[in-house]
Amino acid sequence: MDEDKGKRDSIQMSLKGCRTNNGFVQNEDIPEQDPDPGSRDTPQPNAVSIPAPEEPHLKAVRPYAGMPKEVLFQFSGQARYRVPREILFWLTVVSVFLLIGATIAIIVISPKCLDWWQAGPIYQIYPRSFKDSDMDGNGDLKGIQEKLDYITALNIKTLWITSFYKSSLKDFRYAVEDFKEIDPIFGTMKDFENLVAAIHDKGLKLIIDFIPNHTSDKHPWFQSSRTRSGKYTDYYIWHNCTHVNGVTTPPNNWLSVYGNSSWHFDDVRKQCYFHQFLKEQPDLNFRNPAVQEEIKEIITFWLSKGVDGFSFDAVKFLLEAKDLRNEIQVNTSQIPDTVTRYSELYHDFTTTQVGMHDIVRDFRQTMNQYSREPGRYRFMGAEASAESIERTMMYYGLPFIQEADFPFNKYFTTIGTLSGHTVYEVITSWMENMPEGKWPNWMTGGPETPRLTSRVGSEYVNAMHMLLFTLPGTPITYYGEEIGMGDISVTNFNESYDSTTLVSKSPMQWDNSSNAGFTEANHTWLPTNSDYHTVNVDVQKTQPSSALRLYQDLSLLHATELVLSRGWFCLLRDDSHSVVYTRELDGIDKVFLVVLNFGESSTMLNLQGIISDLPPELRIRLSTNSASKGSAVDTRAISLEKGEGLVLEHSMKAHLHQQAAFRDRCFVSSRACYSSALDILYSSC
Repeated sequence: MDEDKGKRDSIQMSLKGCRTNNGFVQNEDIPEQDPDPGSRDTPQPNAVSIPAPEEPHLKAVRPYAGMPKEVLFQFSGQARYRVPREILFWLTVVSVFLLIGATIAIIVISPKCLDWWQAGPIYQIYPRSFKDSDMDGNGDLKGIQEKLDYITALNIKTLWITSFYKSSLKDFRYAVEDFKEIDPIFGTMKDFENLVAAIHDKGLKLIIDFIPNHTSDKHPWFQSSRTRSGKYTDYYIWHNCTHVNGVTTPPNNWLSVYGNSSWHFDDVRKQCYFHQFLKEQPDLNFRNPAVQEEIKEIITFWLSKGVDGFSFDAVKFLLEAKDLRNEIQVNTSQIPDTVTRYSELYHDFTTTQVGMHDIVRDFRQTMNQYSREPGRYRFMGAEASAESIERTMMYYGLPFIQEADFPFNKYFTTIGTLSGHTVYEVITSWMENMPEGKWPNWMTGGPETPRLTSRVGSEYVNAMHMLLFTLPGTPITYYGEEIGMGDISVTNFNESYDSTTLVSKSPMQWDNSSNAGFTEANHTWLPTNSDYHTVNVDVQKTQPSSALRLYQDLSLLHATELVLSRGWFCLLRDDSHSVVYTRELDGIDKVFLVVLNFGESSTMLNLQGIISDLPPELRIRLSTNSASKGSAVDTRAISLEKGEGLVLEHSMKAHLHQQAAFRDRCFVSSRACYSSALDILYSSC
C-alpha cells in the first residue's frame, strides 16, 4: 500500500509540470497548468508529458549563496561584477611589481651589512694565562669557558685564542707536534668542543691561531721525512751540506729569525733542513702540492669543529727562493762569517716570495666553502709584522681576488714614545694605503710585545682605549689591557723560553686573593704582577673612574652608535701633544668630536679655530675623567691634562667630509648614508 502511494505521489509531481528546481524558483510557487485544455475529459494513464525547463530571468532574481555554477557564470559576466574584479586584479598585479621593484631597489642601494668581525671588538687570549680550572697553575680551555660572562660584559663580539695545539714548550707552543690535537695542558678535544658551543650560545665568535709555515721536529711528518718515507720525503726543505767533526757548512748564508744559520744538519738523513725559526721548528716545503693539501685539510678539520675563523701567522715565510742565493748584507763591509743576527741581512729570498699570496688565497678558498651558510662567514686574518705598509696591504688581496679580511695592524705596538705626531702617522699610514672598500683594524698589544701600560705609561691607557673605539674599523684588545695590566719581571724561569718574551704573558688578575684569582693552586706557571691587589677586575668593577669602567662605556658606545661603526673619519689636527678628529655619517646630524692628549704635559685647544661654525659649547659624551662626563666645555679653550681624552657630541648639518677644506683629510671604509624617514642605510649618497 505504501509503495502504491509513493507511485501516485510521483506521478502527481510529474503532472504538476515536472519543473526542475534550479535554485531560482520554488516548485510550490509554480501554478499548475493544463497542457491540453481540450483533452481535459480524456484520460491517458500510460503517458506523462514533461515540458522543457524555462530559462531563469536573471534580472528579476538576486544572487544568493549556493547558486549552481552555470548560473554563477552568467552573473559573473555582468559589468557591475566584472569591472570591480578586473580592477582588483590589476591593482594586485601592479602592487606585486611595485613591491618587487622596491625590494630590488633597496638591495641595490643598500651597503653591505657589517659582518660579525666588523661589528665589535676582538679579545685576544693567551690561554695558559687566562684562568686555571684544574689547579695545576696553568690556564686552560675550561677556565676560558668559566669567564665567558665577563667577556660578554665587555661587549666583546669575538674571542681570539692563541695556539693550544699539542706541542713542545719551544717558542710558546708554535712547535706543533699534532695540528689536530689539544695539548693536554689545556684540556681535551671534548673541552674544546664544549667551549665552542658555549661561545656560540653567548652569541660570540671564535678565531684561533694557526702557523702553517713549520711544525715541530717531533711531528710524524718530519720523522717520516728524515727517513725518506714515501710521500713525506719532500715535505720539508732538505739540501746537501758539509758536516765534518761536528761543524756544519750550510748551503748559503740564510739566517734564522733567532740568529745564526737557518740550516741544521740531521744525523739520520745526512742532509741539512731549513728552519726560519728554532731548529726544533723545521719549515714545511710549500712548493710541494701535497703539503698544501695537508694544510687545507687541517683548516677543514677545525672549521668542522665550529671555529669561525683563523689568524694565519708567519705567512710571509711560506716560500723561499728556489736557487738558494745568498742574501745581501746590510753592511757590505762586514766580514761574512760574523753575520749572525737576522737584522744584518736583507731577506729578499726568504720572505714574501712570488706565489706566497697564491697559497694564502687558496686557504681563503678553502674557508669560503664553509662560509655559504647565512651568518656563518669564516674570518681570515693574516699576521704581517715587520712588513712595510705597502707589503702589508697586499694581504687584503686584489680587487676581484679575496685574500685576508684584514692583515693585523700592529703598528701601535711599535710606538715607544707617544705623541700626537706618532699616533697621527700610524692612523694616516694605514688609512691612506688601505685599498678602497677594505676594513681597518687597530691593536695596541699582544703576546709578543710589551704591554701597553709598560710601553707607553699607565696615564695613557685610557686615552689609547678611547682612540681604538672611536677610530673606524675593528678594535682588538689583548687580555688584561682593559684593566691596565703591566709587564712582569721574570727571573729563574725553569722552562726553555727567552725570558724577554714572557713579560706580557703573566696570569690574568681577577681579584686580590692569592695568585690574583687566576688559580687555586699554590703556584702559577708565571708569577703574577705585584700590583694585582689594586689592578684587578673585581676592584675596578666598583670604581667609576677605573680603566675597566671606561672600557665598558667605550665598547657600548661603539656598539650603539651608527656614526662610529659606519661613519666618516676626518683628522683635523695633530701636534706634539694632541690628536683631534671627527666621526660623522651622511643623514645623521649627530657628530662626535674626539680630542686626545698624548703629550708630556697639559695642553689648551681652540677648536673654533679649526672648525669655524662650531658651537661655543659642546657636551662631553665620554671622558677619561669620569667626573667630566655629561658636562659642557668651551670650544674656544679646552684644557686637557696629560693622557686625557674627550668624546664631544654636537649637531652639524654641513659635515666636514663634504667641505673642500677638509676633504683630503677624511676617510671612510664602507660608505653609507642614513635615511631617517625609512630608517635604512643606503650607499647612493
